[in-house]
Amino acid sequence: MSSSSPGVTARRSAAQQRRSTVARRRRRVRRAVLTLASFAVALGVILFAVPLFESAYNHLTLPLDHEDIIVQQAHEKGLDPALVAAVIYAETKFDPRTSSAGAEGLMQILPATAEFLARRSGATSFTVADLSSPQVNITYGSYYLRYLLDSYGDNEMLAVAAYNAGQTNVDAWIAAARTHGHVLTANEIPFPETRAYVEKVESAQRRYRSTYPSELGYG
Repeated sequence: MSSSSPGVTARRSAAQQRRSTVARRRRRVRRAVLTLASFAVALGVILFAVPLFESAYNHLTLPLDHEDIIVQQAHEKGLDPALVAAVIYAETKFDPRTSSAGAEGLMQILPATAEFLARRSGATSFTVADLSSPQVNITYGSYYLRYLLDSYGDNEMLAVAAYNAGQTNVDAWIAAARTHGHVLTANEIPFPETRAYVEKVESAQRRYRSTYPSELGYG
């Protein structure tokens, strides 16, 4: 029967400890590599998902469609594209429909208003049914905004108020303010609906500028 000397046993034990230490180090390295790889994958998913989430969130809270038509008509008529988008948002949130008053399409244009604009612009083939077309509706709505801005010296607040309440009401409010020696402010609009409408459009206009700069031609 043979036996190992104490020196041999010690060397074997030391070798086993070294192999065990190396194995542990390799396992730690593998775990670290796997952890880094998992983190990289997770980071990649987050970086990919965040823009998609942000886009979906924006579409739900501040929708924008037909931006090519909006930009085209805004440029043709000297309007802020964000103002056109904001009016559409305030009127229909880009979900066209016919109102109880008979207003049509994205920008909720009354047939009588559309016929007035058609005569004023020299259109010869307009029909009320055309207002269901986004191109026609935004064209007429933008033309109307330009007309109102021209009527009120490019005062957007007054033009937006008239878009909602009509020129007759706005003219009366302006005249009443003048009798008291000052100009009409948004807070003085006597119709709560119109006052809220103006605030909604102004707020949405700022948000459209900051949220969709490239889509609306600012970038």
